[in-house]
Order: sequence, then structure tokens, then C-alpha cells
Amino acid sequence: MEKHEIKILLVDDEPDILEIVGYNLKNEGYTIYTANNGIKAIEKAAKHKPHLILLDIMMPEMDGIEACEKIRNTEGLENTVIAFLTARGEDYSQVAGFDAGADDYITKPVKPKILVSKVKSLLRRIKKDDESSDTTTLGNIVIDREAYLIVKDGEKIVLPRKEFELFSLLASKPDKVFKREVILDRVWGNEVVVGGRTIDVHIRKLREKFGDDNFKTVKGVGYKFVINEN
Repeated sequence: MEKHEIKILLVDDEPDILEIVGYNLKNEGYTIYTANNGIKAIEKAAKHKPHLILLDIMMPEMDGIEACEKIRNTEGLENTVIAFLTARGEDYSQVAGFDAGADDYITKPVKPKILVSKVKSLLRRIKKDDESSDTTTLGNIVIDREAYLIVKDGEKIVLPRKEFELFSLLASKPDKVFKREVILDRVWGNEVVVGGRTIDVHIRKLREKFGDDNFKTVKGVGYKFVINEN
């Protein structure tokens, strides 16, 4: 995919942020759209179907957490990469953001070169998805990586990107215990610093959707996927 074909939606209520970040990303050749609150973000996301959304949390009218949740429930935007771009670095904000369906978390202020590097890293995930398109059947579960879809007992389940990547990683080697640091590196990447509760939040979300049978906790180590033959 050529850079000019990649669409990025930048959402922030600070005009300076929109101008500076937008300028640097446009210089990289990306197509940039902007919005200054959560309501406009949802409207523009639905209209333009961006590949990546950089979304502030603290905004008027509708904050980034609520906007992220609504975007995730919008048809055609389930797999859009969403990264919060915010000055709030508290652990609870990160957990709330991931719980809402965000993929990553970038703390302001961030130097333009570092931001561009992080954006490139986020967009590489789209490329990896395109290259690893296949289908895997594990017991009563079918994982369709091309469609970013999981089918359990004939029922289709669409997951936010990070939940799908975590599910796919654990299911790639059933009964293998994946250490927490390995999960963070493989799913979130070593460029992004996330809180220790991030994995727990995503595992909890998966258990809510699939039940406890497929996901086992190994205390002090990590998690593993178990095939349920029932």
C-alpha cells in the first residue's frame, strides 16, 4: 500500500496539536483528516474509513474513551488501528483506553520524529495482517486472520484488533505458556510502554466473550490457550 493511500484521522481539541502533528504526517505522504472532538471524530471515521486514528482522551462534547467505543461498534471500522494521543499517563487512563478498544497509547508531548516512527510501527501491523492471511481450526473455534474474525460453534465473533492479536498469539501454540513479557512484545511491541494490567484487561474481555475454558492463567508466568473439544 502506497503512503498516499494510507488515511490517518487526527483528533484533538488543541489546534496546535492538529497543526503540528498533521504537518509532520502530511510530509510523510499520508492523507490526513482532522477533528476537534469525539462527535466529529465518529462522523469523519465513518465517512473516510481511516487506517489509523490518533485520538486524544480529554475533549469537549465527547471524550476519546466514549468515541473509541462508538468507533469500534461502527461497521467497517472494527479493525482500524486506534492509538490514544494524550498527556494523561496515569495507569487507570491506559486501562480505560485499552478496555474501550484502543490498540496503543502515545503520551504527549512527543517529538515529531518519534511520533512518525510510532505511526510507521502502528501501520506495519496492517501490512503484517495482509501477509498472514489464513484460517486455523482449533476444536470448536475457527480463526480467520484474513477477515479478522473468529467463529465459535458457528457463531461469528468480531474482536477489536488488540483482542484478536492476543487471541491469535495464544492460539498459535495451544497449551504453550506465553510469558507476560513475550505477550507485551508480540502484541503491543517494544516501542510502546503499557501498564502491567493491560494484558489482564484484554484476557478478561476475551473470557467475557468466550468463557473461561480456553484461557488459563499460569500464576507468576503468563497465559495459555487450551482447546475445548466440547
